[in-house]
Amino acid sequence: MPKELESVDVLIIGAGLSGIGGACQLRRNCPERSFMIFESRAASGGTWDLFRYPGIRSDSDMYTFSYGFKPWRDPSAIADGAKILNYIRETAAEYDVERHIEFHRKVVSARWSSTEKRWTVTAECSDTGESVTVSCQFIFSCSGYYDYAQGYTPEFVGLNDFSGTVVHPQQWPEDLDYKGKRVVVIGSGATAVTLVPTMAKDTASMVMLQRSPTYIADVPLEDPTALKLRKWLPVAWASRLTRWKKVLFQIYIYQLSRKRPKQLRHFLLSEVRKQLGPDYDVATHFTPNYNPWDQRLCAVPNGDMFTAIREKRAEVVTDHVDEFNATGIQLKSGKQLNADIIIMATGLNLKFAGGVDYSIDDQKLDFTDRFIFRGMMFSDLPNMAFTVGYTNSSWTLKADLTASYVCRLLNKMAKGGYSTVTPRMIGTIDEEPLLDFDAGYVLRARDQFPKQGNRLPWKNYQNYIKDFITLRLGGIKDKELEFR
Repeated sequence: MPKELESVDVLIIGAGLSGIGGACQLRRNCPERSFMIFESRAASGGTWDLFRYPGIRSDSDMYTFSYGFKPWRDPSAIADGAKILNYIRETAAEYDVERHIEFHRKVVSARWSSTEKRWTVTAECSDTGESVTVSCQFIFSCSGYYDYAQGYTPEFVGLNDFSGTVVHPQQWPEDLDYKGKRVVVIGSGATAVTLVPTMAKDTASMVMLQRSPTYIADVPLEDPTALKLRKWLPVAWASRLTRWKKVLFQIYIYQLSRKRPKQLRHFLLSEVRKQLGPDYDVATHFTPNYNPWDQRLCAVPNGDMFTAIREKRAEVVTDHVDEFNATGIQLKSGKQLNADIIIMATGLNLKFAGGVDYSIDDQKLDFTDRFIFRGMMFSDLPNMAFTVGYTNSSWTLKADLTASYVCRLLNKMAKGGYSTVTPRMIGTIDEEPLLDFDAGYVLRARDQFPKQGNRLPWKNYQNYIKDFITLRLGGIKDKELEFR
């Protein structure tokens, strides 16, 4: 039998960026609420503790990627993983959150009882092998969107024939020695454009092998506006003003990509040509066959990726893998890429709601049958919210709004003496795709997604200003939100 822990008001699943942020907001806005955090790993920090590959950094600016209630004080607008991890843990310490975390607790099931009006959550303990259960009134799932256990690796022909070392960035070996080695990085996303310039400083050769190009933008490592503001204002005020400037700029760029994609495409490619010169084949290696923001745009601080190419420390090869062999990769074009180390920067496996087995009164819950309410709750599912950030902006912007809204819900429940809050659909609604986004990890997992409606509150707009107005400034009353 599972060991029973004490009951709490709120159970947070995951002690990463979102989970720590949610816990801090509970401390700030619902201080009387008891809570516990179940974390499957041995440490807090989520992605920023899991990934250990060279050069790991944010691909969003830290003024919007940081918490709204704790301004980013470091001058780096694009920060490395160590700085981000330190920021998360510093925030947790500031709000005394660490002592509420139960490590090595992988949540496997959550059962809602309509009679008890509570959740019973079961977790496996990786450190002891036993199981534990906790009873809670409300579940706040902050477990992220991808499978922590394993990244995505395509099924390449002959992969086992390669005599060198094959690595996925999600399971980076601490003892990997790449100095003076021939390295091929397969991929063209944020991970690849981070690895290539970082590792190229020490490798004998570095090749980024891509099937098709990605839009890559050169961004300053330190924000000029923020640096100027810090001369005249306290750091906290300068950071907040920079945050809103960044928010508005992100929305402008995304709207431009939807309304005038050719104009934005021309600008992005002209900037690449400035970096690489007139003789470089930008058309082949840096010109995608889709419009900007159909997939996530990659940022490279101070153009480090372009610098590595200009200095001949790295090269980009645009081709398809035919098969692996003992010495490297045979390409469809007939070219052979010899390598000592091959890195699979080929993406993530999506895992919706952390892979937890949810049920209502012993009836298994299928999320694909449910509509999403306000981008965080589910139709006819009581006392449960989850965090998913923006695809077209910084993750934490939406995570902050979600945590704040959950706190407002909890406070209304306490004030009104309600035991449950449940989104209930009124009237008819048409279904729309949940994510207008063509990244590989999204396309591979669309059959896991819940439904999205064509109107509020069942439509997720991917727009911070609209969400800020409705989730932060708007009232908590909603005719399609049932309190009992």
